[in-house]
Amino acid sequence: MIEALQDLGDYLTSALGGDLHSCEIGHDQLNLNIPRASLLKVLTLLRDDQNCQFKQLVDVTAVDRPEQPERLEVVYNLLSLKLNHRIRVKLTTDERTPVDSAGGVFSSAIWLEREAWDMFGVFFSGHPDLRRILTDYGFEGHPLRKDFPLTGFKEVRYDPEQKRVVYEPVKLPQEFRQFDFVSPWEGMLRLPGDEKADAEKNEEGAA
Repeated sequence: MIEALQDLGDYLTSALGGDLHSCEIGHDQLNLNIPRASLLKVLTLLRDDQNCQFKQLVDVTAVDRPEQPERLEVVYNLLSLKLNHRIRVKLTTDERTPVDSAGGVFSSAIWLEREAWDMFGVFFSGHPDLRRILTDYGFEGHPLRKDFPLTGFKEVRYDPEQKRVVYEPVKLPQEFRQFDFVSPWEGMLRLPGDEKADAEKNEEGAA
């Protein structure tokens, strides 16, 4: 398996040339790091080249790395049933720079890119219908970014009086608790049940 992946990696390094930053093997698959502008060329070659035959786009997702200049790493996972290989194609972008839609190369990318847009805010240029797919209408922000607040910005509920769904600012019904991190066995001077032991001692003393 590793030898076959090394041969495929050498072939792609030669075939792609300047359209490939790096090629390495990890977790029994090839990982390609490419320039953003080369995406469609690379995906087309991986799909059509007889030495590759990656006919299935399994997933499109992203990773948020806020510490990097281009914080969003877009990841494409492909499968070749013919050769029994998997390959991962990665590129980077930021919040404002679009990535070419892969919908013209793999039709399954249309739905997958909508999810990446909804969750991470990756904008795909040329997408025929780029809108949210997992969150509700009017949702603000992108939940899988690392700077997204855990409570979100708005809460949605059904109001029986108005008989419609309403959006309201997030309210935390329970006040923040001041935890002292002291064990309950150490923090209590008298434990439940001590009064019974005291009563028994008093009875023995009286006898």
